[in-house]
Amino acid sequence: MSTQGAAPSFPPLLTGIAVTGAIEPFNKARAMAALGCDAGTVVHNITADRIAAALVLAPEVPLGRAMAMLPACGVGFQNALGALGPPEVAVHLDWAGGIRVNGARCGRLRVAAGTSDPAALPDWLVIGLEVPLVLLTDRPGEHPDETALYEEGCAEVEPVALLEAWARHTLVWITRWEDEGTRALHAEWRGLAWGMGEETTQGNLTGTWLGVDEDFGMLLRDQETTHLIPLTTVLEAA
Repeated sequence: MSTQGAAPSFPPLLTGIAVTGAIEPFNKARAMAALGCDAGTVVHNITADRIAAALVLAPEVPLGRAMAMLPACGVGFQNALGALGPPEVAVHLDWAGGIRVNGARCGRLRVAAGTSDPAALPDWLVIGLEVPLVLLTDRPGEHPDETALYEEGCAEVEPVALLEAWARHTLVWITRWEDEGTRALHAEWRGLAWGMGEETTQGNLTGTWLGVDEDFGMLLRDQETTHLIPLTTVLEAA
């Protein structure tokens, strides 16, 4: 049983590295990945008000296909909170990486890679997770579309246990994706996708979000045509 303040315990294929203070796990993991750290490294920083972590991967497929790791990590988080949190807590996933709890924004997933070319094999891929535990505001209701785990009835969920569960469930989905292809991940993710079938804006395009292609690219229909927006467009600069 994990306790807050204890070091997280990860599956054998993953190695945890704790950082403290103002060090952002996502930035630290990108720097480590660029220097050649091992795949499976999980950089993490749990504080009183949030969970932040980043997973380093070394895909063996072109970047365009490897971007499936973003939704895999999102599904892993939903599975983790679903297992540890109250049954009435609903988790959904924005296409670009946002996390929603009971309909409100509650953290995000981020992604960076060693290349921006969808056809190239990336030397590394980093997925970052940031989830607030409490709302840092003196004015309740100031941002009604934002929430935090403790505001949604998850005060009994131990942050370390949630981080461990995210790592475990994410690893399961990555393994299934590698072994079975995208079908199972697609099915699970589509059931969690926030706003599919509704009007949305992505970049300079606005239209109806029809769904996604095999590599989770957004199919956006405006008045003239259906656009394919690759998931690589959400990559952060390396």
